[in-house]
Amino acid sequence: MSSINTPAVVMDNGTGLTKLGFAGNDSPSWVFPTAIATRASAGAKSSTAGKSNLSSATSGSNIKRDMEDLDFFIGDEAIEASKGPGYALNYPIRHGQVENWDQMERFWENSIFKYLKCEPEDHYFLLTEPPLNPPENRENTAEIMFESFNCAGLYIAVQAVLALAASWTSSKVQDRSLTGTVIDSGDGVTHVIPVAEGYVIGSAIKNIPIAGRDITSFIQTLLRDRGEPDTSLKTAEQIKQQFCYVCPDIVKEFNKFDSHPDMFAKYIVETVNKSKITVDVGYERFLAGEIFFSPEIASSDFLTPLPDIVDQVIQGSPIDVRKNLYKNIVLSGGSTMFKDFGRRLQRDLKALVNERVSQSERLSGAKSSGVQVQVISHKRQKNAVWFGGSLLAQTSDFKSYCHTKQDYDEYGPNIVRNFSLFGVP
Repeated sequence: MSSINTPAVVMDNGTGLTKLGFAGNDSPSWVFPTAIATRASAGAKSSTAGKSNLSSATSGSNIKRDMEDLDFFIGDEAIEASKGPGYALNYPIRHGQVENWDQMERFWENSIFKYLKCEPEDHYFLLTEPPLNPPENRENTAEIMFESFNCAGLYIAVQAVLALAASWTSSKVQDRSLTGTVIDSGDGVTHVIPVAEGYVIGSAIKNIPIAGRDITSFIQTLLRDRGEPDTSLKTAEQIKQQFCYVCPDIVKEFNKFDSHPDMFAKYIVETVNKSKITVDVGYERFLAGEIFFSPEIASSDFLTPLPDIVDQVIQGSPIDVRKNLYKNIVLSGGSTMFKDFGRRLQRDLKALVNERVSQSERLSGAKSSGVQVQVISHKRQKNAVWFGGSLLAQTSDFKSYCHTKQDYDEYGPNIVRNFSLFGVP
């Protein structure tokens, strides 16, 4: 089958979750943990194994070791396999960057052949990378995709740029711009990333050590302190997803809960033997999302509220793009999905900006034209990076931006150090 008529494959490998599917779809076809379980005995050998393992599974004396190397699971199956004897669980990506390339190659192999069930030589691939990903990592990706999988073409896109593209589906977005501030908060880390015309302003990026995992742990702690009958991480996560929201004023919210008992909720947990346990859901309904705005309630190590961080990032960017960075603040990732998260962020950030503008007016005596602050929430927010990739990879000129197998064979892996930036379709 010719790669000209087949849809591109979009793979978004995150620290916590991997999202897979074909360009042109509204959502990924598969979402599962970025985890791999390998035979515990093969673990030590595999860490130094070369990239030829997968292709040499039938070669002479190596056959036994290589058959062991092929015995692995990924995603939810990996987590299940690791509960029994004989398998070790690994997470090949940390803080958004690949740490174990041998495991990542196997992870991609199962992703392509077991989940997508496609022949890589028939498809172009769009993969994602975090901001400031070292060029060596991009080269390693190209080497595996072209040499091990023989894919037709490859484009490696910066996640923040794809998140901006995904926001074009929002009614708030007037023009399709690749300039804006992306707040990307997933399972492991939250990034605030300024992007100007598709290029990340690397010197101004800030990371926040608060993300989905921390919020789940915080809810778990509150449940434990209260002596609830089920305080597992799974229950804490379900409560986070079903009941939590961001409130405008934490003191008023406490008072509201105290005077209206119906604000409290109940979560029913079904146990293994089919009996049911009731977990009371209280102040964590609004305290969970509040961590972003009042981090001191959960930690003494990090105390700067998210609106202040966003303001610092934009103020640290070149002055000529700041207005557009305030005007197009885009949310991305599961941890930005709390109800009213965007509304609260916009209000608090506006207050910071207005205070600075009025102070400047007092000092200069001149009237300012003001700064528009707009935070954009949209329905594709949870899978924004993948969806942005799906949008761009279905455009008619996508393949012209890709590096092809022929390019790779002629020039080698360093072709991916430079990437062509998409024109805005």
